[in-house]
Amino acid sequence: MKKKFSVIFILLAFAFSFISINNIFTAKAYSQNNCEIKTTSKSAYLIEPYTRTVIYKHNENERLPIASMCKIMTLLLCFEALDQNEITTDELITVSENASGMGGSQVFLERNGEYVAGELIKAIVVASANDACVAMAERLCGSESSFVNKMNEKALSLGMENTNFTNCTGLPKAGQYSCAKDVTTMFCELIKHQDYFNFSRIWTDRITHPKDRITEISNTNKLIRFYEGCDGGKTGYTSEAGHCLTASANRGGMRLVSVIIHAPDSKTRFKETSEMFNYGFNNYVNKLIVDDKKPLDISVNVEKGKKDTIQIVAERPVYLFSLKNEKRNVEIDFIPNEFVRAPIIKGEVLGQLHVYENSKEIDVVNVLANEDVLAKTYFDELNGILGEWQLI
Repeated sequence: MKKKFSVIFILLAFAFSFISINNIFTAKAYSQNNCEIKTTSKSAYLIEPYTRTVIYKHNENERLPIASMCKIMTLLLCFEALDQNEITTDELITVSENASGMGGSQVFLERNGEYVAGELIKAIVVASANDACVAMAERLCGSESSFVNKMNEKALSLGMENTNFTNCTGLPKAGQYSCAKDVTTMFCELIKHQDYFNFSRIWTDRITHPKDRITEISNTNKLIRFYEGCDGGKTGYTSEAGHCLTASANRGGMRLVSVIIHAPDSKTRFKETSEMFNYGFNNYVNKLIVDDKKPLDISVNVEKGKKDTIQIVAERPVYLFSLKNEKRNVEIDFIPNEFVRAPIIKGEVLGQLHVYENSKEIDVVNVLANEDVLAKTYFDELNGILGEWQLI
């Protein structure tokens, strides 16, 4: 009975601590631009990537060639291989004759030349280098064709129903297509890898070849330099695909992702992407409802510990993405682990926060110990017993 009471008490304390947060959503909204987004491109999509809230869509499921935006999947598999220690950024990779002979955008890798993997990845992200794509594909899977099979397997696992890859570069080839919604899906997976941004924010750089030959490179995504907050993306162009662009921008903790497929010219793809971003940042807001930098206003009971309770903190922040003037009814419940017993190490998972809107669960986040708690020793137990005797 005591354990049940303590859980109910914690839930109530947590609910009371969020009264001030509910007031945020009834506050007066900022002024906003109510003009509609208009695009001339064949397909367009704008979302908030964490909640996957759709802000704008236009022919988002239409199957179209996407040119070099195929490299988003190539990069995703590269970063997954890095995470899984299948490869390191400083590993030397020998470039095959096949890879060095790729046409289109390239950094002119030397046949049989050795390059570190990090330089090849940089060449793909910044300069959209086809030769670097094939070199990485051959290193990871032995051949480009085997790598393409892995690209399609990954697309299937992500639910990308309107996508098929036939190469890892996006060079024109029969049977290769995707759609704006699917491109967004794979790009949202890519930007989960924070190391990607170490490359995507580069404006100009250089690739150093054997014998110190230099190739100067600049980012094909011009919004990196000319749009406030833009920190990643991927361009694409073929006569069949038109001018394409996937981009992401982050302002004040709110990130947006957009896709343009088959714009009539390069200027238009950057202009329409900027306009979509402007609309999103002007009309939407990401409200912080759980701050992972501050201990929660509740504590958890600890059994057999030198302390009876422990401070807790959310594993990550929780945001609510919505229109600036929209009222939202959000409830948060804290469910502690069934047994919380010392010793406890800081960072240990002690429960979960469940976030609900209109009785529908919209998020779950782990709750962590914010401090260490040592287990009681024999002498602690003895002192406790003696203390009780003294009270009697």
